[in-house]
Amino acid sequence: RHNAKLQDITEELNIKKKELENLSDAEEDMMMLDDADGPIPYQIGELFVNTSSDEAQALIEKAKETVQETIDNLNSQADVHKQVLSDLKVQLYAKFGSSINLEAEED
Repeated sequence: RHNAKLQDITEELNIKKKELENLSDAEEDMMMLDDADGPIPYQIGELFVNTSSDEAQALIEKAKETVQETIDNLNSQADVHKQVLSDLKVQLYAKFGSSINLEAEED
């Protein structure tokens, strides 16, 4: 159960890290734009809202903070599950020795 949860958290972490990277790229692109370019479309859910450059940058910064908080939370959850799995591994190796293999398969 802990192993499956750890895999789910790892997948979610990868998604959130990609999202943070996309937000950072968007922030860099915003810095290159000039305010005279007109309104900036900003996606909220499935809807695009026209905002000023300053508003869009503030929204991107807020989204980055939210995603970073989520990443930090997922990392702490992953650490808990890794510790539990490590403790279980020690107990099982103590009981069964080298007759079992508990190492995860690498893809």
